[in-house]
Amino acid sequence: MTTATIGQRNASQFRREASTHVFAVGQSVRLKSGFGRTAADIYHITGTLPLRGNSPQYRIRNDGERHERVTTQDDLEPVVISQSGPSLIERTFGHGQGTETKQSRDQKTEAGKGSAKT
Repeated sequence: MTTATIGQRNASQFRREASTHVFAVGQSVRLKSGFGRTAADIYHITGTLPLRGNSPQYRIRNDGERHERVTTQDDLEPVVISQSGPSLIERTFGHGQGTETKQSRDQKTEAGKGSAKT
């Protein structure tokens, strides 16, 4: 085996490792912000495509658009969608049911004292 053959084998092995798609079909992603784009829109992976250079490509679609886009893995970042549980405010302050403020308890106490005197 020559040095050139070994180098070719290592290069093809690198291409196979680099070709692994990080995102799965159906996963929510966001385009990384760059010149002329905003990172506000959420897209869904609709398909995987072959490499472009050393980066895997994806077909993505936003629910508000009629067309799909093609982009490379380098331009995408995952979107973490919170699970349907209580929000931070609800976890911190409760759900607003069965909770009273100290002021409303004091008002009820004062009201009770006034009615007992008559």
